[in-house]
Amino acid sequence: MTVANIRTMRDSTAMRWIVLILISGLTFSTYWFQDFMSGLKGIMESEMGFSSEEFGRIIGLTTIANMLGMILVGGVILDKWGIRLTGYVFGILATIGAGTTALAAAGFFGHDKGTILTMMIVGRIMFGSGLEILCVLATRTIVKWFKGYEMALAMAINIGFGRLGTALGMASSLDIGGGKFSPAVTFAATLIALSFIMFLIYSVFDVKIDRQAHAAKAGVDSVPEEEFRFADFVKLITDKSFIYITLLCVTFYAAVFPFIQYAPDMLINKFGFTAKLPAEGSVMIFGSEAMGIVAVYLVLFVFALAFSIVPSRIANINYRRIFTYSLVTVFAIVIYNFWDILQVWLHNGSKTASLIPLGTIIFTPIFGNFVDRKGKAASLMMLGSCLLIFAHLSLSLSNSVTLGYLALVSLGIAFALVPAAMWPSVAKIVPENRLGTAYATMFTVQNWGLGFFFWGIGAVLDLVNHDNLAAIREGKMNYDYTIPIMMLVVCGIISIFLAALLKKADAKQAYGLEFPSSAKK
Repeated sequence: MTVANIRTMRDSTAMRWIVLILISGLTFSTYWFQDFMSGLKGIMESEMGFSSEEFGRIIGLTTIANMLGMILVGGVILDKWGIRLTGYVFGILATIGAGTTALAAAGFFGHDKGTILTMMIVGRIMFGSGLEILCVLATRTIVKWFKGYEMALAMAINIGFGRLGTALGMASSLDIGGGKFSPAVTFAATLIALSFIMFLIYSVFDVKIDRQAHAAKAGVDSVPEEEFRFADFVKLITDKSFIYITLLCVTFYAAVFPFIQYAPDMLINKFGFTAKLPAEGSVMIFGSEAMGIVAVYLVLFVFALAFSIVPSRIANINYRRIFTYSLVTVFAIVIYNFWDILQVWLHNGSKTASLIPLGTIIFTPIFGNFVDRKGKAASLMMLGSCLLIFAHLSLSLSNSVTLGYLALVSLGIAFALVPAAMWPSVAKIVPENRLGTAYATMFTVQNWGLGFFFWGIGAVLDLVNHDNLAAIREGKMNYDYTIPIMMLVVCGIISIFLAALLKKADAKQAYGLEFPSSAKK
């Protein structure tokens, strides 16, 4: 008898996708909470009296615990404790942190600016300490359930849920809060609590599959898995392919995530977009504008999933074409009927900035499916880095609104392309029982880059506009974003170089990054 002959829950397609939905709740809510403040920067300045540097400080210090090694400790804990216990500990930490941030914004700890700022930072640090571990945990769970099946596609869909959280947080927080800051924070914190409940439901299935795996191994001659050793970590961080993909993770995400936080404000200041959505751009459902916005993004998300998943699973080529053409036709009809509203959205700062994560919602599952079937992961990372450079050069040097739209779409595609290729590649480079440590190492190094750029862009923005800050706050002048965005162009150039080195190293080490997910090393 062999382990391979015994079926477990992971062999059920329906069960795998139920698990994916439950675990993606964590990804959705954590990305919402991470990014929802980007659409509220103007309100934070006018209502709370925060400066750009203080806004950047709140966002940047979210990563401080992970910069100091919290996520690396969490990754080792994940490999030693397993998914459930790690999820309980860090899920509770993230939930308490989100709650603390919401209470601070509501004035629970005091109403003076200094107290609110301090306690919001404390809450964000607690949330951030759990955030990245939960992202690692979600990725590790997908490997557990999908390895040997649709792993790249599942990871891409999970990333898509995260980008959906970012897009909705950016686009709807102002409307959810009724133009106020505190209600938007409270809603975001509530999502964290609900996603933790979804994880508790998943943990029931995790218990069962572990029992099945244990039963499958009973009576089979096998070598027990080794306990974590420091030598394993040394081997990991000296692997050339792992070094290159980790550094690529840092430079690429440093050029995207911090930009997302400032994108709505940049579009308002540089291109004259509206800060608040005009009445003619409202989509009302049950009398709620926020529910209307959510519905629009969910429809786009469903179309993206249907387009990327269904056709490739229809064996008959004629039926596949019929389905694809029908889906495109229905999508075109939907866009046509909402075109007047979409035109208004495309002149609003937060709605237009949400094109970045919206692009990932549409393209990440498609690219993930491509990586599963065709491979070419390292090559796709190089292409994504090229799109990144084009996007930031266009946004920093040009005042053309049309080119700005194209840049945002390009950035959204890049933001889908690189992660869809990157995260499944790590699972090829690193043994499964060390993936928690590997992903945590990547996120630790990444957080140094993110922390620097989250805070740094705000500080540089205040510095280059120092002589005009008073006029800017009075609405007489606009921020000049040229130099802060040019900083991100450098990150894109370094990303291309690292992707090329990764492709060269893989040719020697034969991890198979350029081959389909099902291919043997």
